[in-house]
Amino acid sequence: MYETGEEIEKVLLVAVEDGSDGLTGAEESLDELAELVKTAGAEAVGRLVQNRESAHPGTYLGKGKLEELAELLAATGASGIVTDDELSPVQMKNLEDALQCNVMDRTMVILDIFAQHAMTGEGKLQVELAQLRYRSSRLVGMGRAMSRLGGGIGTRGPGEKKLEVDRRTIRNRIGQLNHELAEVRKNRDVRREQRRRSAIPVVAIVGYTNAGKSTLLNRLTDAGVLSKDALFATLDPTTRNYRLPNGQEVLFTDTVGFIRKLPHHLIDAFRSTLEEAKYSDLILHVVDASNENADVQMAVVYDTLQRLEIGDRKVITAMNKQDLVTESNWKDLRAERTVRISAKTGEGIPALLDAISEVLLEGKVYIERVYGYDEITKLQGIRKYGQLLEEEYVADGIAIKAYVPKDRRDLL
Repeated sequence: MYETGEEIEKVLLVAVEDGSDGLTGAEESLDELAELVKTAGAEAVGRLVQNRESAHPGTYLGKGKLEELAELLAATGASGIVTDDELSPVQMKNLEDALQCNVMDRTMVILDIFAQHAMTGEGKLQVELAQLRYRSSRLVGMGRAMSRLGGGIGTRGPGEKKLEVDRRTIRNRIGQLNHELAEVRKNRDVRREQRRRSAIPVVAIVGYTNAGKSTLLNRLTDAGVLSKDALFATLDPTTRNYRLPNGQEVLFTDTVGFIRKLPHHLIDAFRSTLEEAKYSDLILHVVDASNENADVQMAVVYDTLQRLEIGDRKVITAMNKQDLVTESNWKDLRAERTVRISAKTGEGIPALLDAISEVLLEGKVYIERVYGYDEITKLQGIRKYGQLLEEEYVADGIAIKAYVPKDRRDLL
């Protein structure tokens, strides 16, 4: 958002309560949308919810509620509206014609936030691709929305070039971005293969946006990742080495936060980044235990993992932000372990590391044997990839007790 002095764009939040979302109601969803709007740089000054079987196919809201919305716009001085659902081109055009104001939807706001926070070359490419895919389906029938080049949320980022360009130009640009991202994915695949060959376990940190993933990574590894109380504060994944208290070396890798109604354009564009969890040995699920909708957020995370075909990994759930919790009985029944922590204060971190060690050991075999002095390289491999418990020099070699990865038979 482009700001002039202290002027902040004011918007109204609009939702249709159709009962299709069994997780939360429209009001709870609008609370989250208000946070998204705030993160994008605007202010929600009012809201309107309509109860109906489904959104109106032409105007999203019914005629009566549309008139009520127009009155609310005049009363609050808001310059636009943001709907909690993704609008069709027809709905967006008709709403703009009826209300004579800027019309945005949840997807536009999330794309705008991603455009603000993308720092690396890969992140910027992914955001631009998501923006262009979203806009390419809206070139026909969007009227003023496609020529709105001024400031405001939903009009920012590397994908915000000339919106009057035709489909062919956008299609060519999408093709170019896909080609560039394919090269980035090749490099990412090479790094993954190197990690796989090293046999160092990878722990992917996933969770709802603003659950405290970056704070936890910083607490464990001093990664220096941006950590703030805001949605999608960090987009670009960070991987850091860490040695567990039992001596096991692991790699912690942060991922993009999840959210309800995460636009499919973003899931497609960020698939290679999100799939860091797919190639991990263990998923560390961070939950904001201080949030009254923590159960909903957990369900969203698991649903997103299923969409990414990552439902078969072992999970440890860290119920974070215990420093803000007075009473909490949250428990993740789908996880191998549930640990209560505070990434901010360090509470529960030792217990979390113990849980990670225990679950990772389930993928190892225990050995006791004597290695001859001519097998010293195997012993070095055990130190690097396994967990060496004891070693003793004896007459015919080195006697060891250790845990070795099941897939590293060459070390046995």
